[in-house]
Amino acid sequence: PGVGQVTVAGSFRRRKETVGDLDILATCNDDEALMAHFVSYDGVKKILSQGTTRSTVILRSGLQVDVRAVPPESYGAALHYFTGSKAHNVAVRQRAVRRQLKINEYGVFEGDRRLGGETEEEVYAQVDLPYIEPELRENNGELEAAEEGRLPGLIELAAIRGDLHAHTDATDGRATLSDMAEAARSRGYRYLGITEHSKRVTMAFGMDAEALASHIDRIDRLNETFGDDFTLLKGIEVDILEDGSLDLPDEILARLDFRICSVHYYHHLPLERQTERILRAMDNPLCTILGHPTGRLIGKRRPYEVDMQRILEAARDTGCVMEVNAQPDRLDLHDLHCRMAKEVGVKIAISTDAHNTMEFGFMRLGVDQARRGWIETEDVVNTYDLPRLREFFTLRTK
Repeated sequence: PGVGQVTVAGSFRRRKETVGDLDILATCNDDEALMAHFVSYDGVKKILSQGTTRSTVILRSGLQVDVRAVPPESYGAALHYFTGSKAHNVAVRQRAVRRQLKINEYGVFEGDRRLGGETEEEVYAQVDLPYIEPELRENNGELEAAEEGRLPGLIELAAIRGDLHAHTDATDGRATLSDMAEAARSRGYRYLGITEHSKRVTMAFGMDAEALASHIDRIDRLNETFGDDFTLLKGIEVDILEDGSLDLPDEILARLDFRICSVHYYHHLPLERQTERILRAMDNPLCTILGHPTGRLIGKRRPYEVDMQRILEAARDTGCVMEVNAQPDRLDLHDLHCRMAKEVGVKIAISTDAHNTMEFGFMRLGVDQARRGWIETEDVVNTYDLPRLREFFTLRTK
C-alpha cells in the first residue's frame, strides 16, 4: 500500500540480452515501509543493505536486486539516470552543459532552479530532444537521430501477426500439431509456420522427403478444420549441408509455403568457407529465411565465423529474409546485426523456434532484440497479413 510508480530500470529496461542485476525504482508515501517489505520477500537469500530509501538483496537465484525509493518530482530524472546506458547519459549531460544546465538523478537544474524531472520526457525536452526509447540508449547515433527527427518507430509485440518457426512432436517438439495450432490461435495469431527439422538433424528425428510429404498432408487436413481467421503454413527447417546444398530435394521443398535454411553442423569452418557455404544456400530461390544466422548459443557456444556484411548484402540482392530467433539462448540475429540488416535493406522474421506451446511466449524477447536493432514494423515480414505474406513468399520462386 502507498506505492505509486514502479519500474525496473538498468540494462533490463534497455532489454539487453543478459543482465548482471536489477535496479528497481519506486515512489511511495512510506519509504521505510517499502524497504522493510522488500527485504522480507521470501526469495531473498541475503540482505546486503537496508536503508530508508535504498536496499539491496541477493535472491536465492543468485541475482542481485536493488530498490530505490525516489520522490515523484524526481522520478523521471532518476529513471533516466538509472536506465543508462552510461555512455548515453554522458552524452545527454554534455548537451545540458552546453545549455548551462545540469542533469542528475534528482532533476534538471539551471543553477538551483529545478526545470524538470518528473518524467523522462521533461528531461529530454530540456536538452531539445524528443523522448528516446530505452532500447536505443547506447550512444550509438540515437541522439543525432533524435535531433534530426530520424528516430525509428520501433516494432511492437502487438504488431506480430504470426510465428514462422515452430516444431511439433513429429520431430523434436513436445506438443502435437493441433496443440501448437490452438496455442497460436489463442494468442490471436492469424498464421503459424510449421517447420520440422530435415533428415540431417538425426538427433531431432529430422524428416526425409517421404515423411515430409506425409506431414504436408496432415497440415492440409488440419487446415480444413479452421475458419478464415487462422492458417497453418507448410514450412521446413532444412539443413544447410557442408557444401552449401540443402538437405532435401528441390521437388519436395517446392511443395511448401516457405523454407527456413539453417546451419546445425560444421560450425568450425573458417570464415571464407562458412560464408561461401551460406551464400550458396541463399542462392537457391527456395531459401526463404536464413535461420539463426550466426549459430550462437549465449554462454555456451560462440557464433561461427562468417562475413555478415556479405551475407546481408546477398540477402538484400536475393530477397532472403534474416531470422531473429527468439529462443533465450540464441537471440540470433543480435541487436547490432539487426541494425546492419536494416541499414542494408534486408527484411526480418522474428520467430520463436517454439518446441512447445509455452515457448510462443519467447516472441517478446525477439521483439526486444529487434527493437534494440532499430527495427520497425515494416521491416518484419510476420507483421504482414496472410495474403501479403503469401505474395512475399512467392517473389523468389516465380
